[in-house]
Amino acid sequence: MSSLVLLLSGVVMFALGWFVYSRFVAGKVLQLDDANITPSHTLRDDLDYIPTNKFVLWGHHFTAVAGAAPIVGPAIAVQWGWLPAFLWVVLGTVFFAGIHDMSALWASVKHQGKSIGTVCQRVVGSKVGQLFMVVIFLVLLMVNAAFGVIIAKESVEYPTTIIPAWGAIAIALIMGQAIYRFKMNLTLVTVVAVVLLYVLVPIGVAVPVYLPENVGGLDPLRQWVIILFVYAGIASILPVWMLLQPRDYVNGVQLVIGLALLYGSILIVNPPVLAPDIIPAIKMGDWGMLVPILFITIACGAISGFHGIVASGTTSKQIDKETDVRFVGYLGAVGEGSLALGTIITCVAGIGLLSTNAGLNPETWTTLFKGGPGNFASGGGAIVYEGVGLPLDAGKTLFSLMLILFAATTMDAGIRLQRYIIQEWGEMYKIPFLKKNVVATCVAVGVSFLMAINGIGEGGSNEVAIWPLFGATNQILASLTLLTIAVILIKNKKVGGSLVVLVPLVFILAMAFWGAMIKAQEFYLAENWLLFGIDVLVLVVTVLVVLSALSTISKTLKEKS
Repeated sequence: MSSLVLLLSGVVMFALGWFVYSRFVAGKVLQLDDANITPSHTLRDDLDYIPTNKFVLWGHHFTAVAGAAPIVGPAIAVQWGWLPAFLWVVLGTVFFAGIHDMSALWASVKHQGKSIGTVCQRVVGSKVGQLFMVVIFLVLLMVNAAFGVIIAKESVEYPTTIIPAWGAIAIALIMGQAIYRFKMNLTLVTVVAVVLLYVLVPIGVAVPVYLPENVGGLDPLRQWVIILFVYAGIASILPVWMLLQPRDYVNGVQLVIGLALLYGSILIVNPPVLAPDIIPAIKMGDWGMLVPILFITIACGAISGFHGIVASGTTSKQIDKETDVRFVGYLGAVGEGSLALGTIITCVAGIGLLSTNAGLNPETWTTLFKGGPGNFASGGGAIVYEGVGLPLDAGKTLFSLMLILFAATTMDAGIRLQRYIIQEWGEMYKIPFLKKNVVATCVAVGVSFLMAINGIGEGGSNEVAIWPLFGATNQILASLTLLTIAVILIKNKKVGGSLVVLVPLVFILAMAFWGAMIKAQEFYLAENWLLFGIDVLVLVVTVLVVLSALSTISKTLKEKS
């Protein structure tokens, strides 16, 4: 199999999804219309609600939803062979993720930029919406805890990334001032920001940053976890235009550049895919069988409930025109699918460039390939070296930096989104102090930090165990989001149109629920009571939400008949 065939097939499918399918759904089902005034105008406060250029907003949304997940998930999943991962990423992006993200953004815009949990509460029922928000909060908790530890471990292992990774924050702060305060040209500001970011890369290589071996009994890993959560807390209460938005935007631009470099090198080199097409019987340690675990291993890059949280949390408050929903929502999913596709190719073809073994079979492939984001950096570096001559170490650093910056932007957005939910709970349950920005932020940072720091032990950290649970919960959340949107469409007399969300809903709910039950059994046998309890809670809430939503749909259909 040629990697070029995989690349072109995926890109063609993404293009058809954007030009044909998304246009149909946006025009005929969602009926996007610029005559409708968006919440960014009606509720403008220049803190959370602010009309934003769709290209800048796409950059923010894309990098906020992407994170490390579309790299980590596919890099693990190709151990079942390249074919299942490829099909799920491509078809999932076009028919699942794109529709989920665009419709979740649309639903929030139609409800004053409220979170998808609040939207569920309004259209399905108060008690159901409150349960839905519990699932959302747990997903955010797992994302923030896992990514906080992942970034900390990367910071310890790759000290050469510290200067460019943290320098990106300073660049974003300056960029926000240049765009919003001084009204400078967006293209000029973008070019300068990206050039400065890449200038910091060789400086970081020359000046690696190490933390002290022991500070108050804390090793460097724990020190980084504390630093990251303090930063995330501060970043979450700053106006979105000051840091979050420009930081995500410039990261989005540098990712596009990185993908262009990778895709261009694939066109030049066309490395052969040495991995087997399918290995259905493989057992990957704790990961398990192909079906249903594949569909919770690759979440971001195919469909992800976390996207609905971001779309209805920060992005919906910044939509300038209603038609921007399609551009930001669907193209955000396509961008992430493109990253997942690139990850698959780097792992199944790029790794082969580093090996002298040209006759890989399932047994030798699993020996060579251990899975995980390290293969993304190594394989990507090898392809770019062969394609454009970029030194191998420089290529690995570039792709490693891409991973770290994306994980950090997701964590930034995750803490802010937790703060929104806590504030909504404060309003819902009449607890005034929870509605305050600083208090809600401290609560969000505190619970995420406790879960993260509790997971760090002598033998590693709990994010490895959290990942499959996050994947299952994340996909369940995606199905509940689609269910909420289906109720909205049916209530608006769009029963036929609701099929565009009902079909992916049924499939992903079945796979995710099945996967969550398998993981619950594993957590029980391992006596991991924290993750077992979270898993069971998610399963119970899912059943209650689905039954309530089906009851609402049944009543609505009877009223309309």
